[in-house]
Amino acid sequence: MAVDPTGPDLARMLNEGPDGPFVMLNLLRFAPGGRASYQEYSRRAGRLLGKYGAELLYAGDGATPLVAEEGQDWDAVLLVRYPSREAFSRMVADPEYQEITHLRSQALSEAVLQPTDPWVPRRKS
Repeated sequence: MAVDPTGPDLARMLNEGPDGPFVMLNLLRFAPGGRASYQEYSRRAGRLLGKYGAELLYAGDGATPLVAEEGQDWDAVLLVRYPSREAFSRMVADPEYQEITHLRSQALSEAVLQPTDPWVPRRKS
């Protein structure tokens, strides 16, 4: 299962989304014994968020799903707000970030990283 974005994935994200802030939905399934590695990654990555104007909005453990198909439950959920897709791209290319990506990769057996864009209120006609 995929846990890390590829170069083409990042390029598509940069080209498809609108300019401006977005929230990245992180759905995480830990590999056996991976939680400790992910916690170390989170501690170190957290210091980089501020450098790029990002902030962790929410982090929590997944509970028993209320509505989900078999296998759609997740161990953890994170929501991270970034000022732009370009800021996200610069962060993941940062050499300091590159030094810790192995912690995330070894911690996870599966992940979803999904950029989300804010809903814009419709104007009344």
